[in-house]
Amino acid sequence: MALDRIDIAILEALQKDGRMPNAALAEKVGLSQSACSRRLDNLEKSGAIRGYHARLSNAALGHQMTAIVHISLTGQFEKTLSDFETAIKRCPNVLSCHLMSGEYDYILRIAAKDLADYERIHKEWLSAMPHVTKINSSFALREIIDRTAMGLKPEMA
Repeated sequence: MALDRIDIAILEALQKDGRMPNAALAEKVGLSQSACSRRLDNLEKSGAIRGYHARLSNAALGHQMTAIVHISLTGQFEKTLSDFETAIKRCPNVLSCHLMSGEYDYILRIAAKDLADYERIHKEWLSAMPHVTKINSSFALREIIDRTAMGLKPEMA
């Protein structure tokens, strides 16, 4: 989808405040409310906007530890990948999972309460995943950046 400067302005405004009412959004981007609503519908239908979410604090909810986990599988056959991906989606502590190129097949970001909780997740979930041959875990000492907004430039149009 080609984005014009108004689409970009809408996306930038919503990245800052996803709960912004349509009237305020329309005023901010210089459109009527109905035109803004149509643009928003088009952005949603095109997939440029995937949803609206509350950002939760893992630490405030008792998950003080973030683990970055590298996973190697027995191979990269379609069934092997599909089996693993179906299983990993069921683990509630996995915040993100990416199929990778390079040395490891997947990288996971996992939230845990503490080291004992991570050990439980490792034993009950990660070690039980199909086709896993290697698990390499690292623990974040401090979060530096956790962006949900990406920079949008008018030259994208």
